Amino acid sequence: MDFAFDARTEELRARLLAFMDAYVLPAEAVAHEQRSLLADPWDTPAVVEDLKSEARAQGLWNLFLPDTEYGAGLTNLQYAPLAEITGRSPQLAPTALNCAAPDTGNMEVLAQFGTAEQKKQWLEPLLAGEIRSAFAMTEPDVASSDATNIQTRIRRDGDDYVINGRKWYISGAMNPDCAIFIVMGKTDPDGEDLRRQQSMILVPRDTPGLEVRRAMRVYGYEDHSHGGHAEVVFDNVRVPASHLVGEEGGGFAIAQARLGPGRIHHCMRLIGMAERAIELMCRRAVSRSAFGKAIAQQGVVQNWIADARVTVEQLRLLVLKTAWLMDTVGNRGAHTEIQAIKIATPRAVVGIIDSAVQLHGAGGVSQDFPLAELWAAARTLRLADGPDEVHQRSLARRELKKYL
Repeated sequence: MDFAFDARTEELRARLLAFMDAYVLPAEAVAHEQRSLLADPWDTPAVVEDLKSEARAQGLWNLFLPDTEYGAGLTNLQYAPLAEITGRSPQLAPTALNCAAPDTGNMEVLAQFGTAEQKKQWLEPLLAGEIRSAFAMTEPDVASSDATNIQTRIRRDGDDYVINGRKWYISGAMNPDCAIFIVMGKTDPDGEDLRRQQSMILVPRDTPGLEVRRAMRVYGYEDHSHGGHAEVVFDNVRVPASHLVGEEGGGFAIAQARLGPGRIHHCMRLIGMAERAIELMCRRAVSRSAFGKAIAQQGVVQNWIADARVTVEQLRLLVLKTAWLMDTVGNRGAHTEIQAIKIATPRAVVGIIDSAVQLHGAGGVSQDFPLAELWAAARTLRLADGPDEVHQRSLARRELKKYL
C-alpha cells in the first residue's frame, strides 16, 4: 500500500503551492477592496482576471478535467490534492485556475454528453475562461433532496422545447459573465420510471422568458466564488430541440455522473479549508495570552488543535481512497465511499472551523479573518449535492441489504 503521490502530482502540488503563496493569498484583501468599489457587486474584480492570466501562463489551468482533449488529463487521485490546496482560498483559487463550481461540473457534462455543436458553442469558451455558466436544478416549492420531485417542465413543441418553472440557489447565475444555463426539468412527468422523467437542456442567458429574479444569500454572505446563487424563473422559455443534452429521459443519469467527481472536489477543498483554519488557530494561540499564560498553553485549546489534526488526517485518507476507487472501479463501485465522504467531511470541517472561530473570539466572526466565510461555505455543503440525511439513508440501506 503506497501512500505517496506520483511524480506528476508532486510537481503540480509544488507549483500550485508556490502560486498560492505568491499570488492568491496576497490577492484576498485586494479582491475584497476592489469588489467594494465595483458599480455592480457581481462584476469580477480586476485582480481575479490577473490571477487567471498568471495561472494560465503557469500551466495551472483546467486541472480538474480528466479528458485529455480538453483538460489536464489528471485522474481523480491526482487532482484531489490539488483541490485541497485551492480550498485554502475558496473565494479566489478555484476561479483563478478555471476550476470553480458550477463551471467544472457543467464542463464535464458538455465534454461527456454534449454534441459537437454544443461543445463548440459553449464548452470551448468555458474552457478558455471567457464565459461562466449556471446549473439549474434546485427548486423552492418541492423537496429537491429527492430529484424526482422536480416540477420544472420541458415540453417538446415542434422543433423546440418550451421550459416553465422556478428554481433557486442556482449557482453562477448572478455573474454577468454567466452565458449559459444547464437546466434540469421533466420531459415525461407521467412516465412510469421516475428516474427517466427528467432531461437536461441548454438555455442561453439572453433567451426571452428567462429571468434572474434575485440573489440568494448564504448565512448573510453573497457567494462570489461561484458567481452567486440566484432565484431564476423560466416563463415559456423556448430553445431549439438541438439544445437538449444527451437524450430525453437521461437527465437523472447525467446528474449522477456530474455529482461523483464534484463530491471529490468539494471534500478536498473542505480539507484545505480545515488546514487554513488550523493554521490560523495555531498562529492565534501562540500570539495571545490570557489568564497569565499563552493561549497555546491552555489545555482546551491544545485539545482543539490535536483533534483537528487527527480529523483532517482521517478525512484526507478517506477522500483519497474514494478518488482511487473512482479511478479504478468507477462511480458505481465507489458509491458507498462517495456517500461516506459527503456525510463526514462537511460535518467535521464545520466543527474545526467553529473551534478556530471560538479561539479568535470576536475576530472569528468578523470580516477581518476568513473564518466566518469559511464556516458558512462548509456548513452549506451539508446541504449542497444532497443533504447528509439522504446519503445516510442510502448508505444504511446498502449496508443492511447484506443482512437481508
